[in-house]
Amino acid sequence: MLSRKVIRRQKIRYRIRKKITGTAERPRLAVYRSNKDIFAQLIDDVAGHTICSASSADKQGKTLEGNKCDKAMAVGKMLAQRAAEKGIVIVCFDRGGYLYHGRILKLAEGAREGGLQF
Repeated sequence: MLSRKVIRRQKIRYRIRKKITGTAERPRLAVYRSNKDIFAQLIDDVAGHTICSASSADKQGKTLEGNKCDKAMAVGKMLAQRAAEKGIVIVCFDRGGYLYHGRILKLAEGAREGGLQF
């Protein structure tokens, strides 16, 4: 049985996804936040595949120092760097039903500092 909080976030997520879709030239930057880590990926919804991803749980992410907000900002910069290698500059931000606050905000700031536009 899913909790009310999870069901509420799913409804918000579906409402956001009705409006936002990613293409090859403008992919969707999807964010998932767990209690410990944060994950971000650029998705081409038309082709149905992930272009690139970054997280605080992968090899480079394990070496990150600081609190969760600092790690989220570093993940945003890491994702922007990987996107630049693939020639992606403009993205659609999908906050995944989370409030644009805290770690989600820091990830977005890190991605903007890395060169992504949204």
